[in-house]
Amino acid sequence: MNLPEYPEPASDPLVIAGRTYRSRLLTGTGKFRDLDETRRATEAAGAEIVTVAIRRTNIGQDPDAPNLLDVLPPDRYTLLPNTAGCYTAEDALRTCRLARELLDGHTLVKLEVLGDPKTLFPDVVQTLAAAETLVREGFQVMVYTSDDPIVARQLEQIGCVAVMPLAAPIGSGLGIQNRWNLLEIVENAKVPVLVDAGVGTASDAAIAMELGCDGVLMNTAIAGAKDPVRMARAMRLAVEAGRDAFLAGRIPRKRHASASSPIDGVI
Repeated sequence: MNLPEYPEPASDPLVIAGRTYRSRLLTGTGKFRDLDETRRATEAAGAEIVTVAIRRTNIGQDPDAPNLLDVLPPDRYTLLPNTAGCYTAEDALRTCRLARELLDGHTLVKLEVLGDPKTLFPDVVQTLAAAETLVREGFQVMVYTSDDPIVARQLEQIGCVAVMPLAAPIGSGLGIQNRWNLLEIVENAKVPVLVDAGVGTASDAAIAMELGCDGVLMNTAIAGAKDPVRMARAMRLAVEAGRDAFLAGRIPRKRHASASSPIDGVI
């Protein structure tokens, strides 16, 4: 029996800043026990894009400390320097420029400008200002933002190559708390939309993908699990399943039962 054809990752790529990726799961590199666990979890996740907190991670600044690039080499992974820990546009700009210098002209960055140390919600005013300057300076900006569809549209209009709204507070593990806002962003965006923050387990990742998001970025949900490597694998499978479900098209929701077998002609 011939099985029906369905899109494999190679024929359904994620395209960011003109580059194609098979994996729609992006992972962070912080909070793991050591670099070996970082490597094993990243491999289990199947991630091709990995985020790096420039202010917290050694990628060559300290020649005497373990170097992340030894276990996640740039010739195998797309590094996504991020501005984690920045609370002003000025600090974020300085961090992105440092990343470009450390990585020999690398321009793909993840911008995040935080507004509150308790919730880690983004400061959208500072984010918009930083995004405008970075785009003008030739950076390719993937931007962490609130779930406000208007702000998402403004960031796209500025020229950001991907919009990354939170699903819940960073590291909270609360799951998808704002699916209608996310759906509004997804349905109107002309650039990739990736859920960034709030995912706690595999079902959360699947829901994000079923909504039509182009990908999911996570760190704490994997690194904070009892078995990070196994959770990374679970997240990879969930993202793939959620994408397949979105492409397949779910059945409509109904208030009452509907027989799964035809009843016409039943004696």
